[in-house]
Amino acid sequence: MGLFSKFKDAFLKKEITEEDKEEKVAYDKGLEKTRKEFVNELNILGLKYNKVTDEYFEELENILIMADIGVNTVMKFIDRLKSRVKKENITDTKYLQEVIVDELFIIYVSGESLSDKIKINENGPTVILMVGVNGVGKTTTIAKLAHKYVSEGKKVMMIAGDTFRAGAVPQLEEWATKTNSLFYGKPNTDPAGVIFDGLIKAKEEKVDIVLIDTAGRLQNKVNLMKELEKINKVIGTHIEGAPHETLLVIDASTGQNGILQAESFKEITNITGIVLTKLDGTAKGGIVLAIKESVNIPVKFIGLGEKMEDLKPFDIEAYIYGLFKDMIEDGE
Repeated sequence: MGLFSKFKDAFLKKEITEEDKEEKVAYDKGLEKTRKEFVNELNILGLKYNKVTDEYFEELENILIMADIGVNTVMKFIDRLKSRVKKENITDTKYLQEVIVDELFIIYVSGESLSDKIKINENGPTVILMVGVNGVGKTTTIAKLAHKYVSEGKKVMMIAGDTFRAGAVPQLEEWATKTNSLFYGKPNTDPAGVIFDGLIKAKEEKVDIVLIDTAGRLQNKVNLMKELEKINKVIGTHIEGAPHETLLVIDASTGQNGILQAESFKEITNITGIVLTKLDGTAKGGIVLAIKESVNIPVKFIGLGEKMEDLKPFDIEAYIYGLFKDMIEDGE
């Protein structure tokens, strides 16, 4: 029995709580575009070929690349699939579909175990540093994270470290007001200085979660690296072991460009997790697998809609369900 079959059995036997139901619905709806394009193409391929041939593999390769799993990942994946087909003497394309899902699942769960949980500081504020290029939804992601933690009864503060971009500081302050979070920021000032003062206030106010916005300029990597080094030093001076998380925000609809951003940011600072925004608006849901294969950084949150509640902690089971719902529920 393959990994996917075991997952399918466990998933169908699992007792579903109200929270699980909500999660299933969110992932089902959020990954609908990817599922329709990707799984439908897989089904059509299975109907077109009743035997596994070289032409079948060529078309499969295109389908996987279109789902934005990434060319390198796809090439390795096809090689692994071909060797499994040969080893297990697979000829039936219907059965091969399950093997394909099995191998995609293996991409995410194999190798180093990646934690998708946020590291919480037990002694004082948990500091989450947010990085990413402008326009990916970083500010709204901070707002959604604030909403999540405030809803859980946590005291949240936002610090505006993107000090020179026009309108960035008042925009974040507005989100702080809307989410009942505390705020600290001063425009046109040294970001590290603002963060230094903001953290003093956070400790005075006994804040649970500190969300720090940063500039999104990747054009000059050296400058950004120096700025982030300075920021990290300041944070570590105030709170031992902080930042506890450095989350990179990527717009899922940019596909492979998002992978390039992840690779660039990984070179300049220690990224502990990724937030994928706008996953509901794209058919490029395979980017989750590409990120794991390319940069080996865990996806910690995914954006499945515009509402505050639509930023969800990443769950590999719910993700596999959202992508392959029809195959999982087939014959339920």
